[in-house]
Amino acid sequence: MLHQLKLQERFFDYIENGTKRIELRLYDEKRKAINLGDEIEFLKLPALNDKLKVKVCGLLRYSSFSDLFKDFDINILADKSMSKEELLDVLQEFYTTEEQSKYGVLGIRIEKI
Repeated sequence: MLHQLKLQERFFDYIENGTKRIELRLYDEKRKAINLGDEIEFLKLPALNDKLKVKVCGLLRYSSFSDLFKDFDINILADKSMSKEELLDVLQEFYTTEEQSKYGVLGIRIEKI
């Protein structure tokens, strides 16, 4: 199955450059449909003209992003130019603590196609 997800420019670039190998999302209804072996087409914000296709090779369920961050290095969550604290701040802009508690979070292990 093919899924389409929008992604901020710098995180799109991290995937394209090969540093970001785990995509971070809320484990809501839309993400519950993602399975191992599926493909994701990322659309680069804001124009959505650039596309990047990846294969889902792992699904990691956690109760919060801070819990997930304990098990992984920033080098595969984003890029070494960011700290985990910076990345958590960015994620908090999109997914509140309440939403994380309600749905949980998902780390999607990806490989570029």
